[in-house]
Amino acid sequence: MSAQTEAQAVGTTALPRLQIDPVERFRRLLMIPSVVPLLVWMVVPLALTIIYSFLRYNLLSGTAVTFSGFQNYAFLAGDASFVPGIINTIVFTGSVLLISVVAGVLLAVLYDQDFIGKNVAMLLVIAPFFVMPTVSALIWKNMIMHPVNGLISLFLQQFGLAPIDWFGDYPMTSIIIIVSWEWVPFAFLILVTALKSLDQEQREAAAIDGAGPLTQFWYITLPHLEKAIGVVVMIETIFLLSIFAEIYTTTGGGPGNATTTLAYLVYSLGLQQFDAGIASAGGILAVVLANIVSIFLVRMLARNLKQEI
Repeated sequence: MSAQTEAQAVGTTALPRLQIDPVERFRRLLMIPSVVPLLVWMVVPLALTIIYSFLRYNLLSGTAVTFSGFQNYAFLAGDASFVPGIINTIVFTGSVLLISVVAGVLLAVLYDQDFIGKNVAMLLVIAPFFVMPTVSALIWKNMIMHPVNGLISLFLQQFGLAPIDWFGDYPMTSIIIIVSWEWVPFAFLILVTALKSLDQEQREAAAIDGAGPLTQFWYITLPHLEKAIGVVVMIETIFLLSIFAEIYTTTGGGPGNATTTLAYLVYSLGLQQFDAGIASAGGILAVVLANIVSIFLVRMLARNLKQEI
């Protein structure tokens, strides 16, 4: 064997050529028709939103579209509804998360027991999750919280109490109640499913040792639901940051800006004032906020999983 041939053999041995299995190559080719449209569907709207956020672009002005730099972001930050919108978003999201998680845990513990009519009762708890947001908001606005003909007002009148104008006096509280009613079933489904994997021997051993129901709940049930609660918080937060239909149907962001969230502010700027540039800037800020929250929640959930492992 010549020196050149030996060098080639050594080089081939030292640096083996990576070969893709034909089956793997074929599998990747089959994924292209689904992956490429998905990337286009995600990247193109986001890219256009970023571009529009740096343009002076009003749909009704009739003037040419010009580059404005960060003026749209500066205008949005100086808008009277911007800071209240962020505060309202935080208050609204945190309140709904607290109510849905607490109610979901309590309902999951309750429905983990056997009782007559359990299946029918569980169906009634889950039902609100399948009601369209607009329909749900209209039901609460016109049939339950109406200051004259609502069920709550009729109930208060039986005791001689004055009716309550929910959407006028307590607008944010009203929105929180409506959205919580919609999302408690989701938390309940996740948590009651997680309870099915709880080892009953732990409860029996705790009961033998004299632990009461509250002690078992605090030291056994609640730690077992920790990961499931993290999943509920993560998923609900992503969706709650974009809640719009309930606010539009009931309060329209008012009175004033009492129920104006960041998502509703983007709508009011984009479709009511027809300013696509400022609305795009608000949309980018909303995306950034959602990603910050999502990254934080994902890391928290991953940390919990590592501790379990």
